[in-house]
Amino acid sequence: MTVDWDIIIIGAGFAGLTAGQYAARANLNVVIIEELAAGGQAVLIDNLENYPGMDQPVNGYELSQRMENQAAKFGVKFETATVKSVIKEGNIFKVQTADKTFTSYAVIVASGAKHKKLGAPGEEKYSGRGVSYCATCDGPFFKDRKMLVVGGGDAACDEAMFLAKLSDKVVMVHRRERFRAQKTLAKRVLQNPNIEVRFNTEVKEIKGDDVVKSVVLMNNKDNTTTEEEMNAVFIFIGSSPNTHFLKDIKLDETGYIVTTDKMESNVIGLYAAGDVRATPFRQLTVACGEGAVAAHCASQYIDCLRGDEYI
Repeated sequence: MTVDWDIIIIGAGFAGLTAGQYAARANLNVVIIEELAAGGQAVLIDNLENYPGMDQPVNGYELSQRMENQAAKFGVKFETATVKSVIKEGNIFKVQTADKTFTSYAVIVASGAKHKKLGAPGEEKYSGRGVSYCATCDGPFFKDRKMLVVGGGDAACDEAMFLAKLSDKVVMVHRRERFRAQKTLAKRVLQNPNIEVRFNTEVKEIKGDDVVKSVVLMNNKDNTTTEEEMNAVFIFIGSSPNTHFLKDIKLDETGYIVTTDKMESNVIGLYAAGDVRATPFRQLTVACGEGAVAAHCASQYIDCLRGDEYI
């Protein structure tokens, strides 16, 4: 059976774009299917300053555009669509969108994950202007300033500890009476002199002008509210991997795709890279590396199918 593509990549974030250019440079016929814009969540980053090789901060949207253009230059094709399902029949994958079926020998899932939102007024308005979902990315912009961390799990505690290295004015709020994070991690946060922890506290509104200036907090024990000056709000209440279109794929307990070190899932020929994959560290540079590995291993897999593997 002939196929439309050698490799179909689902998602045009940094993992997908990197996988695309590596696969295309290996002389494979590649398409990337993306429902929104290339770059994924990176397009929301105003000043990206920790990307290797960039000695000056770069705008996330502009870098995403350059990566998209680079992939296209190597021969990657792009389709704008929402993937509904991925089915393997024999050695062929069928990727279904709303109005079209794509076929390929291999699939790389790089569909990313969406940060869970508070839903508080002002959250969307100030996203990228004081509201952040990545302390490593944006924390250094608020050195020595007052920062609010929202959440009570491992990620929230980890990020609060990171921010506490940058400022002695970190406030952490959690809507429950205690953290759900690992006990040792929670203990470190509670003992950190740079972090003020407030339990039974929720964010009701984020206010500002061009940037965040204050937050409205509510004590959910007595429903009293206070408005407090704040320069940044870091939200870590979990994330949801975009895996709803997959079946028969092994996921971890939080819904992320489990792979080998070759980025291969339990379905032979289906690979995962970037934020959709179970990984201990989610960064753009990590996503790029995983995308390159996924493309390389998918290429080797296709060579095997064709009997062209190097021995």
